[in-house]
This record gives sequence, structure tokens and C-alpha cells, in this order.
Amino acid sequence: MNYASTLAQLFNTKEEYAQNIITLLDDGNTIPFIARYRKEMHGSMDDQLIREFSEKLDYLRGLDKRREEIRALIDGQEKLTDEVSAALDKAATLSELEDIYRPFRPKRKTRASVAKEKGLEPLALAIIRQEKGFSPETYAREFISEEKGVENTEQALAGAMDIIAEQVSDSAEIRKFIREIARNHGAIRSVAADEEQDSVYTLYYDFSESVKKIAGHRVLAVNRGEKEGFLKVGLELDNARPLSVINRLLDRGDNPLCSDLLRAAGEDAYNRLIFPSIEREIRNELTETAAENAIKVFAVNLKQLLMQPPVKGKTVLGLDPGYRTGCKVAVVSDTGKVLDTAVIYPTHGERKAAESKQKLLQLIRKYRVEMLSIGNGTASKETEMFAADVIKELDRPVYYMVVSEAGASVYSASKLAAAELPELDLTLRSAVSIARRLQDPLAELVKIEPKAIGVGQYQHDMPQKRLGEALDGVVEDCVNSVGADLNTASPALLLRVSGLNSTVCKNIVAYREENGAFHSRAELKKVPKLGPKAFEQSAGFLRVPESRNPLDNTGVHPESYKSAKELLELLDYSDKEIKAAKFSDIANRVKAKGTKTLAEQLGIGLPTLDDIVKELAKPGRDPRDELPVPLLRTDVMDISDLKEGMELKGTVRNVIDFGAFVDIGVHQDGLVHISQICDKFIKHPSEVLKVGDVVNVKILSIDEKKNRISLTMRF
Repeated sequence: MNYASTLAQLFNTKEEYAQNIITLLDDGNTIPFIARYRKEMHGSMDDQLIREFSEKLDYLRGLDKRREEIRALIDGQEKLTDEVSAALDKAATLSELEDIYRPFRPKRKTRASVAKEKGLEPLALAIIRQEKGFSPETYAREFISEEKGVENTEQALAGAMDIIAEQVSDSAEIRKFIREIARNHGAIRSVAADEEQDSVYTLYYDFSESVKKIAGHRVLAVNRGEKEGFLKVGLELDNARPLSVINRLLDRGDNPLCSDLLRAAGEDAYNRLIFPSIEREIRNELTETAAENAIKVFAVNLKQLLMQPPVKGKTVLGLDPGYRTGCKVAVVSDTGKVLDTAVIYPTHGERKAAESKQKLLQLIRKYRVEMLSIGNGTASKETEMFAADVIKELDRPVYYMVVSEAGASVYSASKLAAAELPELDLTLRSAVSIARRLQDPLAELVKIEPKAIGVGQYQHDMPQKRLGEALDGVVEDCVNSVGADLNTASPALLLRVSGLNSTVCKNIVAYREENGAFHSRAELKKVPKLGPKAFEQSAGFLRVPESRNPLDNTGVHPESYKSAKELLELLDYSDKEIKAAKFSDIANRVKAKGTKTLAEQLGIGLPTLDDIVKELAKPGRDPRDELPVPLLRTDVMDISDLKEGMELKGTVRNVIDFGAFVDIGVHQDGLVHISQICDKFIKHPSEVLKVGDVVNVKILSIDEKKNRISLTMRF
């Protein structure tokens, strides 16, 4: 297969670009590096698209590998004909390849194999030939044999029909026809396993939707309902269509005596062999598609969560709420250093609540705390109300924000947390993590396995390997788009930097501890085991604010330093300006000289020139700073305070297939259904909303008993 040509068509790009990406990947370049520093070679495709390209390339290579495996297996049976070989070459999917291989696959004992052992195959073949004047019953008498267990003509004909049924089932052509019929005309049907039993699946107790139209979240819902024993689920299909296809391909109409037998064999093949197999295939296809879409939604949500704007330069007090064991408290400095910890009991009666208030006020005043970060788990509502009361007693503004504490307990029990915070009890580490999540969400959340962060639908039902790969890719893309400070990045953050492995990350940290801070990117080359390839892949994503060379604190790759310096000279920057790294007017100077002219003079591509200019305009820039700031609060409401028609401001916490959950300052997030997001038609809420967006909403309805709040953004 010509991979470059095939992928160029799939991704609507030049074949030259597709071939370049294949070569770059095969040469061991990482996706972030290719996306950021080889734009001229692929037409400025982004990292997500290149990741999809890489996955499709792996699929096509796997397809070719399986194609050759099947060819060799059939050839080993000395049954490889030109026709079979051509069919293998033409097959475009794994299912088509497996259909071709089906007749040659070694089979366990079947009704057909038993019939063949009894010597009934010649009878079956004679019936299939349908010669004029041929009498199946008369010929069947010749196969009666007490020794072989064929006692009469009925048994002989039944065995022959079993052989015919298996041949029909093994036909790649018939399976392809029926598969398409099922995709276009089938429906997924679910009914209650027990109608008397109440469950969250009542919506699906009598449910049917066409295979073509059924939404992914419904596929996952009925699958889970079936797995938990509440639903019976299957594929509904009108038998007339597939049976007519089988009859048309089998029965030539030359011999009425054979026609009846062939129709009966075809019907048996369909009901007993083909339909159950096609049903499994269709349901698996739907599940795989639904899972892939859910993983994409999960990935989008995770990216938005990781890319939340950091709250820089603030001392934060983290609160990990709890009932029985109390609320864990950690004060963290603006650099992430733990200043103090405590445990308070705001829900253990009035006396303990008063003591807790005094303790919190004391910590806030002592360390000049500017913000509170509250975990959203058990007792979060009570802790939020308690914190709002504390804030009212202060003589200066202090704000709070509720953050997701998903994965905090996983982190606090990890080896990484024990190494970072060895002096702290396991329960207090989670309070530190909650505080740091407000200060720098990305730097903190990279310490947790992405699957534990929990921003999606049905993540536990996903293929875990595929989910892990997709989410690891998201984390890698986020870290590399922001960059990492070489002198402060944790080993967990460094591990996500392009080109670095765990050994090199440990060596970087060890080098820092032994030699002090790095003073340049070039100093990276002194780190043991960090070779030329690792330097090439990682250097552009690592920042060194302490370096004398301002380029070391930008996204300009060291391979482009010469071009960047020549550019500054061409733009008439003085040595004094270069030393001060003040290039705020660089875009205007470039425009005046002509972008194309400058690129030609420097011998670089336009995308590289654009990137250099952007980086020089804002050295040390953080792309997250350009996003809207998080919504901070000073007071809390109860669900009983809400009224229909009330307009509020909220933060999007999760985006799912059928809508988005918005934090409006009460314990329960409200749901904006997809139909209430905007006035125009959208296929998915992620077209309009992302995690962390601050939005205006109006309350449609409140159900206090079920703790449900319905919201709209259409007003």
C-alpha cells in the first residue's frame, strides 16, 4: 500500500506532506516536536491531527501485516488462487480480510464438519449445482451407511444442508451484503429484564433506535444496563431483506427440487450462523465508535481542564473537605512551597466549628492568604459555606474557588507524593494538591494518571489501553504547548516533555540538586544520558528564565537561534534592546520590512518566521494567560435560594454528549441540555462550550428532592 497517497487523501493534504510526516515519525521524532518545529514539512498541521495521522498509519500498517499473515496461512494450505490473492489486495478493512479468511480458517467441530466426516460433501455440492433433472432424494440414498451413522435419506439431506449452510455463512460476498443491510436498516432494541425493577435505565425499558442514527451515549448506556442485568439488548432486522439476498445468490431456479433445500439451508445459515455473528459485529462497531467519540470528548475536557489559567503569585489555602476525619488544610506559598498544615472540624458541632473558624482566620492572617481552594468531594458544600462565613470576618478581600479533587487521593497515596512531601501525612498531601491545582492546574494534574481525573462519560467502560493512549497524548500536548521551567519543573512534568524519558528526568533533577540551577539550554547537554536526539526533541519546550540569552526563555528552538539573531539585526534592534529582551514592537517592524522578504533573506519558512516573531514579542509567555480568568467567589447559595428565571454566572465543569454541567455556586452543578446551549443547531456541546468557560445561565427548573437544576443559556 502507498501509505503517503492513502493518508494524503484521508487527511486532505499533499502527498509530499504525508510522506514527510511518515519519515519524521519513523525517524523517532515526537509528535509535539513535529507539530511545533517542522511546520514547513507538513503544512502546519496541529499536534492533534498529526496524532490522528500517526494512529491511522499504524492501523494501515497493521492491516497490511494481517493481509500478509492471511495470505501466508492460505498459501500454506495450498489454496491460494489468483482470485483469493486479488480479493486480499482489495480488502480495505480488517473485517473484509477476516471474511475472506473465514472459509480457510481451521474450524472446531461443527455440524458441517460432522457431515463431511460422514462423506456427505458430494451430495451438498450436487444440490448447489442444481442440474436439471437431478433428484436430491434419489442421490441421497447412495449415502445411507450404518457404519457412518447415516440411517436414511432425511439424515443424508440434513447433513448436506448443514454443509451448504456453512458454505453460505463463509461467503465473504453474502456477509458483506448482510452487514450493509444491518447497518442501513437495522435497529438497536432494548427491553427491561424485569419491568417491576426500578433503575436508572427506565428510559431504555422499551427502546428502539436505528443503527444509523443511535447516539453514542445511548449505545454506552444500553451496554451498561445490559451488563448490570437491567436490560436485554439486541439487533432488530427484518429477515426478508437478508434472506432474499441469500436466495438470489444461491438459487438459480434450474431445479425446483434443489431450490426448496437451498432456501431452507440459506435460512438456517442466516438464523443460526450469520445473524448472531453480524449482530455481534454491528454492536461491536457501534460500541467502538461510541467509545472513540467518548474518548474524544474526554480528551477535549481534559485538555481544557489542564489548560485552565494559573492563578500566579498568590498564597493559597487548600481545603480538602471531610466529615468524620475533619477538613484537611494546607497553606501553600506563591511558589508552591508548603507553609503550614492543619486539620479542622467545621461540621462537628458549634464548639468545634468556632475553633475551626479561629484556626482558619489565624492561618489566613499569618500567611497573608489571598485565595481559598476547596475540593468538590464529600462535605464540600458545608466547607464552602463555612469558608464564606470566615471570609466575611476579614478586613481585606479574600476569594475562594471550588476545584475538582478527582485523583487527589490517588496522588496523595503515590510514591511521587511521598517523595515530594515526605514529612506530611497522606491525608494532608491531598490538601496541598488542591491548593496547587488553583495555582497551576497543569503542573499539579500531570502528577495524576489522566484516567483518574474524571472529566467525561462512561470512562470506566472504555477500552482502557486506548483511553490511556489518548489521554497521555493530551497531557503531552498540553505540557509542550505551555513549556516547562527547567529549574522548577517536577519529574512528573519533565516526563511529559517531548523526547525525555524517566531516566533522563531523574538525571536532570539530580544535576539541579548537585550543580544548582541551569543557566542555559546548552547546559542540558551535560546531563547524563541526554543525547543529541533527546536534546533536539526537548530543548525548545524547556524554558530557562535565569539564562543570559533571552531566547532560552522562549519557544524558539536552539536550531533557530542563528536565524532569530539575524532577524533582530535585520530589524535594526540595538545591542542594548537585545540584552533587555524588549521586542514588543517586533510585529510592526516585520510588517514594514515584509514577511516574505525576511523569510527569504534568513533562509527559513514563513511558519518558522511567524513562530520566532510571536515568541520574541512575548518572551516567557504562557498561552494560558490569554484565556479568561477563573470565576472566584466570596459567598455561597443553597439550592433553596434558587428561583426559576434567576440569572447567574457559572463555570462549565463538564461537557458531555447531551449537554454541559455548570457550577453556579451551589453544591449541585446545573445541567444545560444541548437544546438550551444556543439558538443554532449544534451536533455536540463542545462546538460551543469547553471546561472552565465562565457563562451566563438562567434557571429553568429546580427539583430539590432529586437535587437537579435545569439551566438555559438561551435568553
